[in-house]
Amino acid sequence: MVPKLIRALPLAALAIAGSGMRARALDHSGAAAPSATGLERLSAFFENEVATGKLAGAIVQIRQHGRPVYFKCFGVRDIATKQPMTQDTIFALHSMTKPITSLAAMMLVDAGRLALTDPVSKYIPAFADVKVGVESRAENGDPVLKFEPPNRAVTIEDLMRHTSGISYDYVGGKLIEKAYSDAHIFAGHFDNKEFAERIARLPLARQPGTLWRYGHSTDVLGRIIEIVSGRQLFQFLEQNIFLPLGMTSTKFVLQGAAEWARMAEPLPADAILRQAEQNRRAHPEWESGGGGLVTTITDYARFTQMLLNGGSLDGRQYLSAAAFKAMTSDHIGPDSGVARDYFYFPGDGFGFGYGLAVRTDPGNAKPPPPGSIGELKWDSGSGTYFGVDPKLDMVYLLMEQTQTERGRIVQAFKKLVYDAFPHQRRKR
Repeated sequence: MVPKLIRALPLAALAIAGSGMRARALDHSGAAAPSATGLERLSAFFENEVATGKLAGAIVQIRQHGRPVYFKCFGVRDIATKQPMTQDTIFALHSMTKPITSLAAMMLVDAGRLALTDPVSKYIPAFADVKVGVESRAENGDPVLKFEPPNRAVTIEDLMRHTSGISYDYVGGKLIEKAYSDAHIFAGHFDNKEFAERIARLPLARQPGTLWRYGHSTDVLGRIIEIVSGRQLFQFLEQNIFLPLGMTSTKFVLQGAAEWARMAEPLPADAILRQAEQNRRAHPEWESGGGGLVTTITDYARFTQMLLNGGSLDGRQYLSAAAFKAMTSDHIGPDSGVARDYFYFPGDGFGFGYGLAVRTDPGNAKPPPPGSIGELKWDSGSGTYFGVDPKLDMVYLLMEQTQTERGRIVQAFKKLVYDAFPHQRRKR
């Protein structure tokens, strides 16, 4: 992902069970099943989005108790080729890459090879000299960025929970945005090592640990995974996550015409996302842990099922119970000292764990947003979205490629999913 261009303010017939996924051995007999009428409304919504030209296509999957209860493809993957949307269509994940990279880092923490309290400078020495940018006024009244030393070192935990002060160039104040823009951090060719060095030369938007601020933290985390593991990021992800989970179409770079033909493309009018995709594809050497992966809905469904299962799938444990609990618990709540502002993307009712938003309360809206306490979620600037709901023993995923329509569609999608579980909505 090239975040400056994605303003994040980061189907076929019903599928047949038998993918090898197993639900947790827990009693969910009381969990509501979706109604046929509710699922029909979900289908009608996306059929209308395609018919009215707002979307080229989309894929939706809902799994409950380890089985697909809804799996449909809508429209086409690319209006230029008119190839239909199919289950093997490949989507650019953009920020939905972050939960995968965060899982990889937690696996290293779980193995004792990385500590949440480690300073980032232990692995990337340039971070020892990082400064905090503070907007001030010159004697003539002009705005100026002054630099202060951080009150403490940026830690691995800061990278995991987006409290490092590392920003994107569209958030963090006008002078911070300008500092990022003037640095040309996407210029030329670069790998994770070079990119992390470029970020280390930029000012932090806030003191470490004081504000949830979306940014390149997970990209820096990807470089640290490389340093600790001694492998390129994709090599580590492939060996420890993708191959064991059976995520055979998840990668940073597509290979060959056949794979490229499966790629979903934004509509021509979706200029921001099309430019972002052009820039992402222009940097195949950069394995962006914050936004570079592509995948299929069936691949990502296996990742989300593993999350629903508490960190395991098909007999393999990816995180210990303690590490999984740490990853999926809120670490920026009232007693954490972490503030939130307009750019708090987890949203109303959600805290944040390590790479995932976690529902902690109903929220302030009346009525409250749909969902369950304890649900996990994340989305992206390209419109992809997933939710993991332990109460309903359910995962739900949306794959699409749109920046212009994603906010509206994702909100409607989630409501339609939960409207299909009428008993759950009355009990919540």
